[in-house]
Amino acid sequence: MATGAGGPQGLEAVVLAAGTGSRFGGGKLLAPFRDGVLLDGALAAAFAAPARNVWVVTGADAAAVGSAARAFADRIGQAERLRLVHASDHAEGMGASLRTAVAALPQDAAGAFVFLGDMPRVPAAVLPALAQALAAGAPAAAPIWRGRRGNPVLLGRVLFPQLLTLTGDQGARAVLQALGDRLALVEAPDDGVLFDVDERGDLSR
Repeated sequence: MATGAGGPQGLEAVVLAAGTGSRFGGGKLLAPFRDGVLLDGALAAAFAAPARNVWVVTGADAAAVGSAARAFADRIGQAERLRLVHASDHAEGMGASLRTAVAALPQDAAGAFVFLGDMPRVPAAVLPALAQALAAGAPAAAPIWRGRRGNPVLLGRVLFPQLLTLTGDQGARAVLQALGDRLALVEAPDDGVLFDVDERGDLSR
């Protein structure tokens, strides 16, 4: 795969950060975590991806989440790669956020990593391998840890038309399931591809 500024030509990174965090009690992505806020973990992984830009999809708490994303990008000297996009229909669920992200991507986007804002421990080491799987011809790639499929997923452009029709809160799950063995599975180095935060107690796990 040809490379350009920011990594393999045509790949983009998306961080879904539009949810209300209702099970958490609200304000989940801005909750203190390690040396910053929970969202910082997903942002760190997204900026480490072999991608040109990082698209953060906001919804609930849009102003605060956007400010946190800008502050993180500034801290790591990557402000020029950050793109903010608002999902006005975010209350519908993850499908709406993903639709918004895909619609905003550049016309020449060859694929998009999709990170979840409440997954702060994604190992950066798995990301180049996902990109290599897409470059080798897979329509999508996902990490696995001990037989369980995790996140982030890397979705090829061939799937974008289907992603633009998503509804509800399932995200790209049905699209990936329909691929069967055409979905490339990449072994992850640790369980960070499975770890997410749903409730406050998860922060200390």
